[in-house]
Amino acid sequence: MTTQDTTLTTRPENTRRDVLGRVLLTIASLATVGAAIRGIVYTSQVADDRVWIESWRMTAFWLVAGLFALLAWKPRAQRGVWELLFAQKASLVVIAVALGDVPEAGEAGYVDFGLVVILVASYFLCRGWLGWRRAGSAQPR
Repeated sequence: MTTQDTTLTTRPENTRRDVLGRVLLTIASLATVGAAIRGIVYTSQVADDRVWIESWRMTAFWLVAGLFALLAWKPRAQRGVWELLFAQKASLVVIAVALGDVPEAGEAGYVDFGLVVILVASYFLCRGWLGWRRAGSAQPR
């Protein structure tokens, strides 16, 4: 193990940067819960031909809120969750930009862009890449 590796694995977990990253992830999770609750109301009011897709979207909000919460809870114990969440959120930003003036795309694109910023900042603040260490190595929570 190199000196640099030792520094990364023995550094106290409760640093200000780590706490800030976890707070940002908690905010993202709570904001997504808000969107999911809004989705329940919206889904109950749509036409029958939209119920399925709106239900799918509403449950996706709950899933994403849960993923943000998992990352906030144990940011260095979630292999691949950071990357999957980033890919999903970043792809929605790209799609929103590509769609241009589609009514829902503009607002949602800005929200997802904000979530991408929070996710990237938290990834570096919490050292999320450490989740990929080999099994058996010392792992901070």
